[in-house]
Amino acid sequence: MSDVTRILQSMEAGDAQAAEELLPLVYGELRKLAAAKMANESPNQTLQPTALVHEAWLRLTGNEDVKWNGRAHFFGAAAEAMRRILIDNARRKSAARHGGGQQRLDVDDLEIAAPGKEDELLAINDALEEFAKVDQQKVELVKLRYFVGLKVEEAAEILGISVPTAVRWWNYSRAWLYQKIQGEKA
Repeated sequence: MSDVTRILQSMEAGDAQAAEELLPLVYGELRKLAAAKMANESPNQTLQPTALVHEAWLRLTGNEDVKWNGRAHFFGAAAEAMRRILIDNARRKSAARHGGGQQRLDVDDLEIAAPGKEDELLAINDALEEFAKVDQQKVELVKLRYFVGLKVEEAAEILGISVPTAVRWWNYSRAWLYQKIQGEKA
């Protein structure tokens, strides 16, 4: 049993010190995952990896009624929390009152800047919601890979599946999502 699983079980048993023990164990990994994910965001992104980890941590530990079924469940929930934070941030930026749909101008040379990735993120989220109706397990893999930035091997371990299965699921999921998103653009 890993230290993370042991501490999660202690948290369920009501040990108030367990959360203080858990944060140092998972913070570095969550920070690394958030930094990898944020590296793919648009350059005008105001959300920082540290803020993403802190917000996800608050969402994960804010509900005392949550029962953790081990490390995989915790990191799956972390992936979902990070995904929701990024989606909420993209929706906020796309809102009309925040200039959504407007072209940004580079004041220095008055050229139009490249469009942000918020629209892409929202399209992926919408496609994922539809994909969840087809295959929830593969959606969890996509969340871990795309939104958290895990490698195939790490995601396979968390989901409790073999690496070859994770590779097949990843390839299938990417193809399914690509076709769905391209179909909506047409």
